Amino acid sequence: MRRILQFKIYKGEKLYVGEGTDLPIVTQGRTIDDVVKNLQEALALHLEGEDLAALDVVQNPSALVNFELEPAHAQT
Repeated sequence: MRRILQFKIYKGEKLYVGEGTDLPIVTQGRTIDDVVKNLQEALALHLEGEDLAALDVVQNPSALVNFELEPAHAQT
């Protein structure tokens, strides 16, 4: 059973995007803090009323969030 659910945050064209790698959850926000808050809410809603054993998830799992950085551009 998974105790940790993984998510990634990356910069979209206009907003930051948060996406689950273990569950089909996607959200966005103007700031990284907005995306984290939205991911928490989306995860709670996604798991609400679900059979966690069927999803292979423990009760009250932790979330691990990675932030993807774009490579630094060399200055000339």
